[in-house]
Amino acid sequence: MPSVNVVNGKQIVVEDLGPAERAVRFFAKPFLQMLHHRDLIQAILRREVAERFKGSIAGWVWAVVAPLLAIAVYTFFFAGKLDLPPEFIITSSPNTNYALFILSGIIVFNFWSEMAFRAPMLLHEYVHFIKQTIFPSDMLAMISTLRATLYTVISIAVLLIFQVIVVGSLPWTMLLLPLIFIPFVAFVVGMSWFLCAVGAFTRDAGYLMINIVPLFMFATPIFYSHTSLPPPWNLVIYLNALTGYVDVMRDIMLLGKLPHWPVYAWTLFTSFVTFYLGYWFFDRYRNVIVDVI
Repeated sequence: MPSVNVVNGKQIVVEDLGPAERAVRFFAKPFLQMLHHRDLIQAILRREVAERFKGSIAGWVWAVVAPLLAIAVYTFFFAGKLDLPPEFIITSSPNTNYALFILSGIIVFNFWSEMAFRAPMLLHEYVHFIKQTIFPSDMLAMISTLRATLYTVISIAVLLIFQVIVVGSLPWTMLLLPLIFIPFVAFVVGMSWFLCAVGAFTRDAGYLMINIVPLFMFATPIFYSHTSLPPPWNLVIYLNALTGYVDVMRDIMLLGKLPHWPVYAWTLFTSFVTFYLGYWFFDRYRNVIVDVI
């Protein structure tokens, strides 16, 4: 039975829950929060999307031009300088093979890096909301990740159209894309919760990510395949969680094959742990964050 304590004249209900009940409540809490604040999430998300290209003449065209420009530059500099594994030679043009290979990796990295850069300063962007109203600060990471998700979906659409043009078809495994994309979104949200909380206490977190994120571009198999690395580095590189997501995305989108189950299981594990560890860390310091930002 729940007990009622009086603290500073207010009644505080203390529930006596067993370990299993506490675990279920913890795992369900972030999703219940999202459901409860869905109207607020939609309203702020619409504003963020509208402001993304506010004042720009081209507007949404930049969301399409950006991945095309990136792939043109990277293909120009790397094509012919790196050896692709034979399975990724799917067209007669070496430049086209590199373009598909690199773009499939860049999509994953850009999604992650956008939130890695923004998350440490995210609460400071909305400090006027957090301090002046009863605002669900934990939903900011979700809103910002959804905004980044929208532009990632546009990049995926660009890749698919490009693939249809140069290859002539898409593999049936494209239908499995949500099975890796949804866990990846959860991974990014969890990372954002953690960085938001740390960034609220020190702005050094933002400066640290500015220096670390570019290094991850080369520590992630974007311009090369992990199979090109000698043992044991071809396995050690999976400690970088992005490697698993890039690997599975390429299997599904380019090679038309099911991902290796150990790799897919690793991506699900990193997604689950990062999502709940990030939420636990943010929730633990939620009340303190309001006072320090």
